[in-house]
Amino acid sequence: IPLAGPSIVRLMWGGYTVGGPTLNRFYSFHFLLPFMMIPMVLLHLHFLHKLGSSNPLGVDGDDGDLVPFHPYYTLADLQGIIYACFLLHLLVCEYPHLLGDPENFVPANPLST
Repeated sequence: IPLAGPSIVRLMWGGYTVGGPTLNRFYSFHFLLPFMMIPMVLLHLHFLHKLGSSNPLGVDGDDGDLVPFHPYYTLADLQGIIYACFLLHLLVCEYPHLLGDPENFVPANPLST
């Protein structure tokens, strides 16, 4: 849209080139986004476990042969959290330098500051 394009570029980038305002804006967004997502996920899980999931197919639940929501999905969520913690533990304890910066292992030059 030619009329709104320049103002959108200025809003998103802070100008026509990528510089300080752009980097500050996107750094702030990427820093704050997880802190906004975590409460939303917890709120979603709270209501999902409290009220149950929807029934889009209209399956009659009076038969008694349906899996109860709370223990099954609570244990499935717990199992996923345990797997994620195990993988994080494996990464941190067994492969601590896997995600590290190679410049950390360059010997220092005491003659230059």
